[in-house]
Amino acid sequence: MELVSPGIGLIFWMTLAFGVVLYILGKFAWKPILKSLKDRENSIDQALHEADKARQEMKALKFSNEELMADAKEERDSLLKQAREIKEKLIEDARVKANEEANRIIESARETIENEKMAAMVDLKNQIARLSIEIAEKVLEHELDDKSKQKEYVDLLIKKANLN
Repeated sequence: MELVSPGIGLIFWMTLAFGVVLYILGKFAWKPILKSLKDRENSIDQALHEADKARQEMKALKFSNEELMADAKEERDSLLKQAREIKEKLIEDARVKANEEANRIIESARETIENEKMAAMVDLKNQIARLSIEIAEKVLEHELDDKSKQKEYVDLLIKKANLN
């Protein structure tokens, strides 16, 4: 029960012990504790400052990254546009060359047909000339014999020529 109603002696010794502990703590422990708390506070402040700085750098990097992405997309679009233009130009060039080649082939075929037509005409004229010469030879042969026979023979040859 003495603890509930302490005596003067107990209060004195408790106060003296508390004072000694307080003096020892103030002399030896308070400064290092306060110093370590101050150091801890400084390191926390520094960590917060570095975190803010890192956050700012991340924002700058994100902005820079977005700019790079936009530039890359723009360059990609430009390259795709150039590729499309090149493709269309190649297709158009191929179309023009194909048309030129087709026209050249058609013109060559026309010339070949014309040449063959002319060759056929020359051949036909040669055949007609040869037949005319043969007829003339036969007429001359018969002419030497008799004039009435010659006339009959010429009529006969003409009939035969009309049938062919």
